[in-house]
Amino acid sequence: MSEPDYGAPRGMPAELERALAAEVSLRSRMRYVAVGLAGGCAAVLIAVLWATEPQTLPVRTQAVFAGLIAVGLAWAAVAAWALTRRRPLYAQDQVVGARLALAVSTVTGIVGTALASVRGTTTAALTTALVGIALTATAGVLLARARSRRRELLRLRDVLHGDCA
Repeated sequence: MSEPDYGAPRGMPAELERALAAEVSLRSRMRYVAVGLAGGCAAVLIAVLWATEPQTLPVRTQAVFAGLIAVGLAWAAVAAWALTRRRPLYAQDQVVGARLALAVSTVTGIVGTALASVRGTTTAALTTALVGIALTATAGVLLARARSRRRELLRLRDVLHGDCA
């Protein structure tokens, strides 16, 4: 069997070819398989737990279960999207993943802090808020890095394609 064609034009400069090799490598694809399986399995596990409850759960518990299922399915969808692309994504997959991480960490931090404020002590609310801020800040840094990497790869592609033309 021959290697799949990822849309790389013939005569591509070696520098761009090296930069894109990591984008379509087996290691990169296996990471997405792991992310997809983890998200999908988490969603299925929570759905099965929810479906097999002998009594109706409180509305807020149902909302949390639905949210967790949505997050798991979102990660599985991101992984499926990245795995089905037959060409380099120029780090677009990293930007999408970082956006998802930022959204999930922000919502989780806000909801967790609100719940801790209503149901817990001041210390619990403060701790939850600080953890939420730390996770959201980390996701924000990852998003900035992913955007920067994407811009750099696209710039490199444009410069090198200009040299080839």
